[in-house]
Amino acid sequence: MEEFHKVRRLPPYVFEQVNRLKASARSRGADIIDLGMGNPDLPTPKAIVDKLCEVVRDPRTHRYSSSRGIPGLRRAQANYYQRRFGVKLNPDTQVVATLGSKEGFANMAQAITAPGDVILCPNPTYPIHAFGFIMSGGVIRSLQVEPDDGFIPAVERGIRHSIPKPLALILNYPSNPTALVASLDFYKDVVAFAKKNDIIILSDLAYSEIYFDGNPPPSVLQVPGAMDVCVEFTSMSKTFSMPGWRMGFAVGNERLISALTRVKSYLDYGAFTPIQVAAAHALNGDGADIEEVREVYHKRRDVMVDSFSRAGWTIPAPAASMFAWAPIPEPFRHLGSLEFSKLLIEHADVAVAPGVGFGEHGDDYVRVALVENEHRIRQAARNIKKFLATTAKQPNNVVPLAARR
Repeated sequence: MEEFHKVRRLPPYVFEQVNRLKASARSRGADIIDLGMGNPDLPTPKAIVDKLCEVVRDPRTHRYSSSRGIPGLRRAQANYYQRRFGVKLNPDTQVVATLGSKEGFANMAQAITAPGDVILCPNPTYPIHAFGFIMSGGVIRSLQVEPDDGFIPAVERGIRHSIPKPLALILNYPSNPTALVASLDFYKDVVAFAKKNDIIILSDLAYSEIYFDGNPPPSVLQVPGAMDVCVEFTSMSKTFSMPGWRMGFAVGNERLISALTRVKSYLDYGAFTPIQVAAAHALNGDGADIEEVREVYHKRRDVMVDSFSRAGWTIPAPAASMFAWAPIPEPFRHLGSLEFSKLLIEHADVAVAPGVGFGEHGDDYVRVALVENEHRIRQAARNIKKFLATTAKQPNNVVPLAARR
């Protein structure tokens, strides 16, 4: 039977191939150290869980909730932006709660995209940034650039060679998967360019609180006038170790927030009310929970960079996010990221995310997630060291899985 139109527009899910191999190895008894999926292993802070348990006992909270977020939650998010970024938001018109930033991006795409609309999108990038718009009938023009002096010229080329003119530009800093961080000066240039060319900016700031070198990543909304063209998405998944709670936000331009809110009103009734109350409680906290999470990832980053380097795999230290963007070791680069990822599972009992899953320009890299404790990260490095040493001595004995089929 022929696949449906929207399903045909989606490529095979690269990560599923790694997941199947990982599950097969585990079924054989292998102890796979999973540094692939960015799924935080840290428990949600006790005070947040306690607030959930307290509120859930009230049967009135078991009813339908508010799709756009209960008022207290939207006020808490507005207050967070005021404290953290100095950005003033109207919680009634410029804030909407989402079921994580991923859902927010996908539904924003549904809200604003007409068939054939062109979206400027980084490559590599988190898959929903591109495929949310592809599923909505849009067309992606990829930008293989970093947040530096080459960014604006690349966007200019994207506009010149796009028919129709692009509708929106996607930003994601700190980046998933590359961990690159943008400066406020960079955002100023991008906002000025977007306003001049009448382009919407959609910024994914999910990793704003996971930074390591004393420089908190800025928000694009800190730029004067950015509110005219921007919406920014954040998530509580990593900041408060709440991935399964599915709580995020979109904030910014009233017209865009209104469009997203209207689409969401047809699709969901919002997160369970006790989750929203607990999320508000987290946002209104003193920041100690955020600092604790940040410090854990900081230590893991340092252990990973040091131990992998000692194992023979040099990985640049990320300045932010919970990921490292790791160049594939030279002897294996010709295989591409998917086959190299498969080899690591089979020969080192280590799972990583193939860079090609984030776009074709990521195929020389794999993403390594800091989602195992320091002991397990060191064990992964020992396994990789043995794999690399064995390969150096007997390179012909290590054959890509694809070649065996």
